[in-house]
Amino acid sequence: MLRLDHLTYAHPGQASGYSFTLEAAPGEVTAVSGPSGSGKSTLLDLIAGFLAPTGGTLTLDGTSLIPQPPEHRPVSILFQSDALFEHLTAGRNIALGLPPGTPKATRQDRVTAALAEVGLPDVARQRAETLSGGEKQRVALARTLLRDRPILLLDEPFSALDDATRSSARDLVRGLTTQHGWITILVSHYADDIEALATKRYAIVDRQLVHEAQ
Repeated sequence: MLRLDHLTYAHPGQASGYSFTLEAAPGEVTAVSGPSGSGKSTLLDLIAGFLAPTGGTLTLDGTSLIPQPPEHRPVSILFQSDALFEHLTAGRNIALGLPPGTPKATRQDRVTAALAEVGLPDVARQRAETLSGGEKQRVALARTLLRDRPILLLDEPFSALDDATRSSARDLVRGLTTQHGWITILVSHYADDIEALATKRYAIVDRQLVHEAQ
């Protein structure tokens, strides 16, 4: 279980800061809504370790994440942009999720398995620049599979996709979250994304998280 208990932060120059209290369980998608500028990205940055809170607690299964630097936190992030290296093949982009020194044969086997799991078994040798937007997001998810981290943060990940591709991508995220027991947190101002994915819902109101009944 991921727990935030009055996790606080104020950007420089802010008269008052944010206070976030949230619980997110494995195998579920916890959605956070709010208009642009409400603090959704601030919330994700605090969980990922890009911002240091001024107070409160942030724990995973009872262990504080606050002392851990971003690179050591058990967190993967999928942004609106897929963050692929366009000049590299899909396979090489995915392999970046593996630890350095992974044997070549193991790397190839795991990349192949990850691509099959996201429904793209035949694109390993294609350069990322040749892929569609939906395919790029699936490659980014395949890389997340290889990182094998229990917390997945989704920052408006479907907003650049057309309706049909968004629906397919949402189905994939839901299935992978359940299958791998990820703690998935989605921030979005798109009501249809939240409606399709959310197991639990929060909204940011006056810089605080409010739990919404299903």
